[in-house]
Amino acid sequence: MEHRDEKKSPRKNTRSSDNKTTRQKPVFKKSNFNKDKKSSKPFSKNNDDSMRLNRYLANAGICSRRQADDYITSGVVTINGKVITELGTKVLPGDVVKFNNESIKQERKVYILLNKPKDYITTAEDDRGRKTVLDLIRGACRERVMPVGRLDRNTTGILLLTNDGEMAGKLIHPRSNKKKIYHVFLDKNIKIEDMKAISTGIELDDGFIKADDISYADPVDKTQIGIEIHSGRNHLVRRIFEHFGYKVIKLDRVYFAGLTKKALPRGRWRFLTPDEISMIKMGAFE
Repeated sequence: MEHRDEKKSPRKNTRSSDNKTTRQKPVFKKSNFNKDKKSSKPFSKNNDDSMRLNRYLANAGICSRRQADDYITSGVVTINGKVITELGTKVLPGDVVKFNNESIKQERKVYILLNKPKDYITTAEDDRGRKTVLDLIRGACRERVMPVGRLDRNTTGILLLTNDGEMAGKLIHPRSNKKKIYHVFLDKNIKIEDMKAISTGIELDDGFIKADDISYADPVDKTQIGIEIHSGRNHLVRRIFEHFGYKVIKLDRVYFAGLTKKALPRGRWRFLTPDEISMIKMGAFE
């Protein structure tokens, strides 16, 4: 009996007289805490306050990172008055960066979704005085946004505009292959065998192409087609149907990289939601 009591005695002493358990407090590693604090600073990358110059230009909405490298090597970018041509150069807080002799700075990122109407040019300005998509969003923001990719003058539908050059570059890069869905109106009924051929694949002047999906958009009207593709080649949808002798009367992009024109009338625009921005950056929509 005495032997068993001696074994129990350490357990009785684990609580103090005021019934509080004497437990070891958790230890937080100081290095991890400091690392988290530092990551919240602007321009932070690899635990310092610098940023690669091509990324700086892209974040300022000047261009994509890939285009920035070309601008840097061509000698049109300066830091603190010095022409920079070396790739990998870093920008520090307080540095004065100029592009074509104009100072640039980091701006808040703006993402605008536009339901483009017909007869508007997808560009910042037009030397022939034609209307551009920027005329439709005039006054929406102070930041200078640019269209992501292009829609033909007579093509309507979803168009993204932003000053986030890095995101824009990823979306329009040939390797991105973002999903696009078009509503096509033809000059005559399309034959079912032609639709099957488009689905199987055809050879155009610039190479082989096939639709990811194609179907009638209207159960009665056989001139209306829905087509899904990932390629971003110029005038591709029109050329696909012209290959079979059809003329595209009307072309409307209804889906791009997870974005649709739902509740967005023709000619109107809206800002993307935080969830939409996050999903696009994560590449959730292909």
